[in-house]
Amino acid sequence: MDKKNVQKALAEIKEQPKRKFSQSYDLIVNLKNLVIKSSPLDFFVTLHYPKGRAVKVAAFVSNQLIDQAKKHCDLALTESDFKQYGDKKALKKLAESYDYFIAEAALMPKVAKTFGKVLGMKGKMPNPKLGCVVPPNANLEQLNQKLQKTVRLTARKATNLQCIVGKENQPEEEVVDNILTVYQAVLKNVPNDIQNVKNVQIKTTMGKPVKL
Repeated sequence: MDKKNVQKALAEIKEQPKRKFSQSYDLIVNLKNLVIKSSPLDFFVTLHYPKGRAVKVAAFVSNQLIDQAKKHCDLALTESDFKQYGDKKALKKLAESYDYFIAEAALMPKVAKTFGKVLGMKGKMPNPKLGCVVPPNANLEQLNQKLQKTVRLTARKATNLQCIVGKENQPEEEVVDNILTVYQAVLKNVPNDIQNVKNVQIKTTMGKPVKL
């Protein structure tokens, strides 16, 4: 798959009926020759350009980072706030309200104890590989900017990966770049490169899929 393939598919999508709002572009990678139940896929891809939808970030921090967290995150909690989340209903609401969670490294044991069961089930525990477990001198502005361009791809039961790669009102070059970035990341994360890719499709929120 190359730039021309992607541009051709986007041109075909633009011929579909228009909606009254700017739709998102969804990339769908259908897989083959994989036993997903025994070898599930779960990885992050940081794009070069925004994906067209803001993500919400919550942070568990000490007093040293609280001002930064309040400024650059959608929710900032210190250890004294943890008691607000003593029941499952509050924990579930928290997990559903935010896309990514950041935690100061020293607080991770208490974060795991208080929030781990629910965030773990949702796959939203602060992820060190993504840079979400931070030191007390972390730059949360830069981390938030990175998370705004990060997508997560998972395949645990169905043999396909899907994520948002942009919006209709976004420059086409950015969408094309995001699509190719995700595709290359998929090839690196499946065991047999292109041999594990059945086909790739792109679609708008309410549109019909188009093969790349």
